[in-house]
Amino acid sequence: MRHEMIMAGFGGQGVLLMGQILTYAGMLEGKRVSWIPSYGPEMRGGTANCSVIITEGATGSPMVEEPTAAVVLNLPSLDKFEPAIRENGVLIVNSSLIDKEVKRQDIKVYRVPVNDIASELGNIKMANMVALGALIAATGAVEMEMLFTAFAKKFAAKPQVIEANKKAIKHGYECVKKP
Repeated sequence: MRHEMIMAGFGGQGVLLMGQILTYAGMLEGKRVSWIPSYGPEMRGGTANCSVIITEGATGSPMVEEPTAAVVLNLPSLDKFEPAIRENGVLIVNSSLIDKEVKRQDIKVYRVPVNDIASELGNIKMANMVALGALIAATGAVEMEMLFTAFAKKFAAKPQVIEANKKAIKHGYECVKKP
């Protein structure tokens, strides 16, 4: 299966980190991957997004024009990427910050209050990991254990953040997997 995904939000929300960890997890599974970041000149507060491809076969072009899935953490990202998602694709919407309804009827939409969940867990900075867990639950792009391994390797110098972020990923996953 070929997963072409977009993660998007404001700079500082951790969308590039989401893509890095997802890409790393794909590499650890022996899949072929690509990760391309894109952000406005402002960095924090400006828009940021990244595209990730995870596939068994050749990645071909690293550009994602019709994603199979997207995570949008803010309203400008919803407006920009909702129209681009492939028919029968997946859209994860941060319902903590986006109250606008999704117009598309031909995609699967999951409204997940990622900021609220992260706040309840004690750190708003984990909102991106909540969203990443939701994305994995909706797409199966990588195994959750491999995501945990990738996160632990990325943050080996900060072991104190690993368990809390694993918990955030699990909460996001459960938001999508619960009936």
